[in-house]
Amino acid sequence: MNILGIETSCDETAAAVVKDGTRILSSVVASQVEVHREYGGVVPELASRRHIESIAPAVEQALNDAGTNQKRIDGVAVTRGPGLVGALLVGFSFARAYAYALELPWVGVDHLEGHLNSVFLSEPSPEFPFVALLASGGHTGIYLVNSYTQCRCLGHTRDDAAGEAFDKVAKMLDLGYPGGVVISQLAESGDPERFRFPRAYLDKHSFDFSFSGIKTAVKRHIETHENYREHLPDIAAGFEAAVVEVLADKLIMAAEKYNCQRIALVGGVAANTALRRKIVQEAESRAISFFVPDISLCGDNGAMIAACGYRSLADPEGPRGRLDDDVYSRAIP
Repeated sequence: MNILGIETSCDETAAAVVKDGTRILSSVVASQVEVHREYGGVVPELASRRHIESIAPAVEQALNDAGTNQKRIDGVAVTRGPGLVGALLVGFSFARAYAYALELPWVGVDHLEGHLNSVFLSEPSPEFPFVALLASGGHTGIYLVNSYTQCRCLGHTRDDAAGEAFDKVAKMLDLGYPGGVVISQLAESGDPERFRFPRAYLDKHSFDFSFSGIKTAVKRHIETHENYREHLPDIAAGFEAAVVEVLADKLIMAAEKYNCQRIALVGGVAANTALRRKIVQEAESRAISFFVPDISLCGDNGAMIAACGYRSLADPEGPRGRLDDDVYSRAIP
């Protein structure tokens, strides 16, 4: 089956064609970074308007890049939520109308399940069960994945997501947007031990996260050190080390608790070099197998939505989209 995947949950208009849930025939991502950079973060109304402008060209390019056309598409998968409602509605409405006009089956896909499915689009991919850390700009959580369609959330962030914390700290330091990339690059030349920021583990046995405290700690450091700009690499390194340590530790802790020898890292923050390096070190010391998608699949993309949607559309009794379906802004428990 050739599935057209559409993703518009935040600030990237993405479309892709995936064959049988694993083979990417094309993947198009229209970024809005330049639109939102001057504001230091995503402006929902601007994001929605740009999606309207980009959605049709992105889908057309995805079909062309895949060497196919509308008649050779077997189904449509589209992000239903969570995300920005205005942005979600653009892609969801387009996909629903597109499928209806072409008399194709379609399905709304959970954005987080899409990220979890991204690990199957790269080789090697994990066998079930495995424990996955999903860390992105809007979401951070740990999941026990038992099958392509069954996963259990073990813990999630109680406030800021990891990627959100990177963006907010970058804005405090006037480093630009998006913050994850610039802080990671700056941290490479810094000393992570010079400024040691707090690690928020919450309950010792909990897999929940909290990053608001470290954000506040950086803010107080800026307010109490007039010369803080002279030490930006060290501040960036110290902040990154604190976030990375908590993320990696809780992922390993979950794998050990559930006696799982396979772990995965997905989501936009999965592109962070320090986080990958830390997890590799911890996993190797415990003989745990570590899986992570290709860098191009870490951020929001249509391929992961198509792969996830394929699991439903390939099943004759799987769920199908209905004309009265709607999007949702928050993750479903």
